[in-house]
Amino acid sequence: MRTAYSVETVRAAERELMARLPEGALMQRAAAGLAAVCAGLLRRVYGARVVLLVGPGDNGGDALYAGARLARRGAGVTAVPMDPERVHAGGLRALLAAGGRVEQGVPGRADLVLDGLVGIGGRGGLRPAAAALVERIPAGAVVVAVDLPSGVDADTGEVAGAAVRADVTVTFGAYKPGLLIDPGASRTGALRLVDIGLSLPEPDAEALQHADVAALLPEPEASSDKYRRGVVGIVAGSVQYPGAAVLAVAGALRGGAGAVRYVGPAADAVLARYPETLIGRGRVQAWVVGPGLGEGRAAEVAQALADPVPVLVDADGLRGLDPQVLRARPAETLLTPHAGEAAALLGVDRQSVESARLSSVRSLAAQYGATALLKGSTTLVSHGGGPVRVNPTGTPWLATAGSGDVLSGLAGSLLASGLPARDAASAAAYLHGLAGRRAASGAPLLAQQIAEALPEAWRGIRRP
Repeated sequence: MRTAYSVETVRAAERELMARLPEGALMQRAAAGLAAVCAGLLRRVYGARVVLLVGPGDNGGDALYAGARLARRGAGVTAVPMDPERVHAGGLRALLAAGGRVEQGVPGRADLVLDGLVGIGGRGGLRPAAAALVERIPAGAVVVAVDLPSGVDADTGEVAGAAVRADVTVTFGAYKPGLLIDPGASRTGALRLVDIGLSLPEPDAEALQHADVAALLPEPEASSDKYRRGVVGIVAGSVQYPGAAVLAVAGALRGGAGAVRYVGPAADAVLARYPETLIGRGRVQAWVVGPGLGEGRAAEVAQALADPVPVLVDADGLRGLDPQVLRARPAETLLTPHAGEAAALLGVDRQSVESARLSSVRSLAAQYGATALLKGSTTLVSHGGGPVRVNPTGTPWLATAGSGDVLSGLAGSLLASGLPARDAASAAAYLHGLAGRRAASGAPLLAQQIAEALPEAWRGIRRP
């Protein structure tokens, strides 16, 4: 599992550690790890052309000290300061002593470029002087970001202007949320963590990996039957949107529950595609309500919420939800909005949600007393306390009609199998993203293909 920590938390841990170490020791640890990663990326260090884009802060110092280590191994290292009057003095002395040089312009050729312009405390897009240097990065050079790509907000992943797009990001001590959450995550490239000895509390965010999800997925025992494995009820679809019901059922059938029960006007369409489906109301271990319901179905949402079992509410079911009703429920509620639906639930505009996704998903969970899964290029899960879970799988091709219906059915099925809402949401998002990535393989896909790829994704997680 990857755990991520806010800038404030990381800074506090760094101060505590620096108080116990000789002056400069922490920067030397970071620089040594950075130089080792860079050396591994180069075909050979001796004779390699390395350019350092140097800002005035500690990130610039990290880049200079790492450059000095590469220069001592025979690399030709050129430092290009953003502000020649404000350069880390110790790092500059080390680079020059090792045979590196300083120039005012970015060389036209380079094998590797180190982005040491802005550190984790930076906010907003790059300033003009820094942006001008980034624009001149030579084509074909491997771009390595120091701690995070300059111009990315370390706490939120927001990119408010010009920013570096790295091939590799070498981060120190701990991952930062902005490295895991889009749009920042899409600019980090491959992530490498250098351990510098920080003592850290509970993380602000975490990203599950294969082994974590494998431990959550239900597996039937020899004595299991379809009812013991859980029955999930699907209240979805309408005359106008029968496909939503079909797709939600498709996701549910592949989500680990023993049976799927459908309630709604699209029964014929569901049975035509999936004759395994049970039709009509009956006892269930969880409900999924909302996909494709259309207008005027609030009574069905209320009926599902009145059942003392976990309920997933999506799409049309999210309209007009009463936080007091959800807070009074004896069982868990899982809300799965996209940014527009989340904005309506929070009473803000969509851009407010998109620009602050981490705080928005926390607000949803807190305000409604529920677990919230905020869909998007980076899906986030919050249950009102503890770290927000950041889903690392997926592909932009998942932005297609019906994709969310498959996700709802899948997550509801995991709820019915007995997973807590936070785990069901996290595992479903991970599987859904992995299935979408495999089904697309770089080309457009249909929502039904996501459902069809779920068994392969499930097996891949269990037996990577």
